Amino acid sequence: MRRILITGGGSGIGRAVARSFAEAGDAVTIAGRRGEALAETDGGRGMTQRIADITSEADVSALFDAPYDVVVANAGAGTPARVADMTLDQWNSTVNVNLTGTFLTFRGALQGMQNGGRLIAMASTASLKGGPNIAAYVAAKHGVLGLVRALATEVARKGITCNAVCPGFVDTDMGEAAIAGVMQRFNIDRANAEAKVTGGNPMRRLITTDEVVAAVEFLASPGASMVNGHALSVSGGEI
Repeated sequence: MRRILITGGGSGIGRAVARSFAEAGDAVTIAGRRGEALAETDGGRGMTQRIADITSEADVSALFDAPYDVVVANAGAGTPARVADMTLDQWNSTVNVNLTGTFLTFRGALQGMQNGGRLIAMASTASLKGGPNIAAYVAAKHGVLGLVRALATEVARKGITCNAVCPGFVDTDMGEAAIAGVMQRFNIDRANAEAKVTGGNPMRRLITTDEVVAAVEFLASPGASMVNGHALSVSGGEI
């Protein structure tokens, strides 16, 4: 039985990943800031629930009181803002939760991870290209991918891999927030806003959490043992 840690396990992609691993028989630990959300993710599946803020060095260190076989650094967030209007607090908050949180999570994981271990970051298509009004998020996610590629070279000789999953807009609360933002900015209805949000995806639809879960499960599998430092785009051909 594998021991698996997923940060940001209280909603969205993290929730879907956690449930899939738990239902497959893995020993899953989920971490997040909201106890009620973690309990909802578990839903009687026997997961270990840990309250933690991934921007806190002490909170993250406390998660690794035992080694894990697979660590998914999924927690992340972003608030739209143009660079000219962005405050330093907005910048620092976005970088801290997306990039520094991933660094702290992976650093903690390496204290006990053994040969065959898997480090997986949720990096987004924002790690592969730019975009308006999300400069802090794009910069942070580019940093996550840089961290993944650098760390992959450090852990390869230990039989550990480090990879990134890069989804486009996913059918989650975060995806809904993006659609709501477009509705407000352009004063259009939801259908037209969703069309704008998904316009960069050649399949012209939101990605399902199951499709992202499948990518994570592949990178965590024995069949991905020679996949290292890779950015796996789950975006319908967007990039």
